[in-house]
Amino acid sequence: MILILEPNTDPQGAAYQQLTDYLAQLPNIRTRVHQEIGTLQTLTEIYLIGDTAALSVEDMRTLPTVERVVRISQEYRILGRHRDDARPSAFEYNGVTFSQDNLHVFAGLCAVDNPEHVERMLQALQQHGQVCTRMGAYKPRTSPYAFQGHGKQCLPYVFELAGKYGIKVVAMEVTHENHVREIRDALELTGRPTGVMLQIGTRNTQNFELLKAVGRQQDMPVLLKRGFGITLEESLNAAEYLASEGNRKVVFGLRGMKTNMGDPHRNFVDFAHVPVVKRLTRMPVCIDPSHSVGTRDRGPDGILDVMHVTAQGVIAGANMILVDFHPAPEKALVDGPQALRLNELGTFLQDVGIARGAYEQRCALAKQSPQ
Repeated sequence: MILILEPNTDPQGAAYQQLTDYLAQLPNIRTRVHQEIGTLQTLTEIYLIGDTAALSVEDMRTLPTVERVVRISQEYRILGRHRDDARPSAFEYNGVTFSQDNLHVFAGLCAVDNPEHVERMLQALQQHGQVCTRMGAYKPRTSPYAFQGHGKQCLPYVFELAGKYGIKVVAMEVTHENHVREIRDALELTGRPTGVMLQIGTRNTQNFELLKAVGRQQDMPVLLKRGFGITLEESLNAAEYLASEGNRKVVFGLRGMKTNMGDPHRNFVDFAHVPVVKRLTRMPVCIDPSHSVGTRDRGPDGILDVMHVTAQGVIAGANMILVDFHPAPEKALVDGPQALRLNELGTFLQDVGIARGAYEQRCALAKQSPQ
């Protein structure tokens, strides 16, 4: 059960103290408090964990400072969209708002190779009005002999260049809790010129100790990619691990499923689950067309498969796109065959705009239709 308190409830006030004193006396119930501090107001939610079936919703509504009561009906206690719970959900990070209602493009290098390529990528993004990117410093690979990323050595120049070109958020994969510390140290060393969205890759979706460690830090948001060989429910529970440790700034990423049914693409595209995740949870949903398709092939209509797949996800309501670009794909150290070229960035963004416009028209049509 969730108690949603009145906005800007003072945790030091007498009414709040009266509420917590009452809850402390409930048998077999423990509480967990979550706060969302926004620009205009602070929202407080108290989660009642334990034997809540006997608690009356009507009685709980009468408690001091309680505005709403939501009885949890799904397994995803914190991130789930529960019964009678149509609340919008959003979070802001470094001046960028992430929600189920907007869309951001994170185009960039799957793996950082050198400062020149990083700067050319970020310069192109600035020229097209973009404020987000992806830059891989730590790269888990199937082969132990493949390039594993430059790690912490590349972080200072990546962050400094991001600040130089007005990039607000850099999506960066981590595979160990030490990487979180290295990223935080590098941000401090460079004067925090940008922000980082920590990315949990598909191989680590069920690395529960990593999920707990990343969830315990609450300053940086997290992009969790769906596990490529597990069910959607298992992946959503992985996201819940992050939230249960305190970090609710989570974006859920669809990146394709590992199955031969996806041939000739690298993975079976699972973007039909965009509206499903948005219905089951309050998380923004990201699509990863590059790792779903894995090639630069194009159809007889002249459109790249990557762009077709991107449009499918956007027209279904995706809120974030993680896509590989590179100034010289033939020189890329990771996933060069699937990376788009910088001179294709403008066309890609225009195509995304067309798909987003179609999605918005579909939403308007749905509002006019009988429910």
